[in-house]
Amino acid sequence: MIIKYNVQLQPYNSFRTKASAKILCEPQSAEELSEIIRTFPDERKLVLGNGFNLFFTKDFEGLVIKPAMRGIHILTETDRCVEIEVGAAEDWDQFVAYCVENSYAGIENLSLIPGSVGASPVQNIGAYGTEVMEVITKVKAVELQTGNHKELSSEECGFGYRDSIFKRSGLHVITSVVFTLEKSFQYKERYIDLSRELEGISSPTLAQVRNAIIRIRNRKLPDYKILPNAGSFFKNPVLTQQEKDQLQLKLPDAPVYNVGEGQFKTSAAFLIDKAGYKGKRRGMVGTSTHHSLIIVNYGTENGREIVAFMHEIQQEVRKQFGIMLEPEVRIY
Repeated sequence: MIIKYNVQLQPYNSFRTKASAKILCEPQSAEELSEIIRTFPDERKLVLGNGFNLFFTKDFEGLVIKPAMRGIHILTETDRCVEIEVGAAEDWDQFVAYCVENSYAGIENLSLIPGSVGASPVQNIGAYGTEVMEVITKVKAVELQTGNHKELSSEECGFGYRDSIFKRSGLHVITSVVFTLEKSFQYKERYIDLSRELEGISSPTLAQVRNAIIRIRNRKLPDYKILPNAGSFFKNPVLTQQEKDQLQLKLPDAPVYNVGEGQFKTSAAFLIDKAGYKGKRRGMVGTSTHHSLIIVNYGTENGREIVAFMHEIQQEVRKQFGIMLEPEVRIY
């Protein structure tokens, strides 16, 4: 097992902010993970995937755990569906590509989302009308406090919008995820941008859907290798009936979607645009000129500059529209 001390974390987060970790380890099995947790019982702990949904504002005085479990294994298979267990360290988009190539349907709409498989349940990643919770059967993990192994059913994961028990409690390290995917596919219109991209194709295949999403994302999203970023920075706000009515008085053209139980979702990107922050820059930090939901790093190594810009956007959107944007990205 690899254990390192006083490790620079800049290569481990896609915003490329500088910070050091007291200890960093990369366990390659659940057993190694249990051992490392029991070896350092008193250290503060942070679980790190591929670093696409967090950044650092200061040094981490504790143990950073970067799971290194790999492998894709078919557990069960019928004429209708397949159950697959995937190691936490597997690249998410490579797994999506594997499923599309093998005609396994269910996660094609989540193409080109950066990160690891183990991170997918933490955020309950979603795009183009699909959330990963829809196909997760169970999650295997190790408890951070005890080192004990645990299996959680989909219901026990407590999934919500960009949320889960893993994100809320921080008490588990995910070692693998089990997915149930369909072996037949019929395209259903869930997202207008995707349907426009597929216009003229009467019955899109899995590969055509994946390729369409890749084209859309490449047009909209900056390459983190060129302009460091963490993807969508803010969650789309969920509003009460009263908040929705107040927003529509101020912005009659605001996109609003009924999500049930008297709640409505609107677009964070739309609000940021209307607040005048699309393509705006403050020093070495700014919003993308193509998509205002993406905060990009033009050259700073100091995460506090990103936080200051985040607060500026939040305050302006709240001042103009009475809505407080909540970051999707984790900040340390």
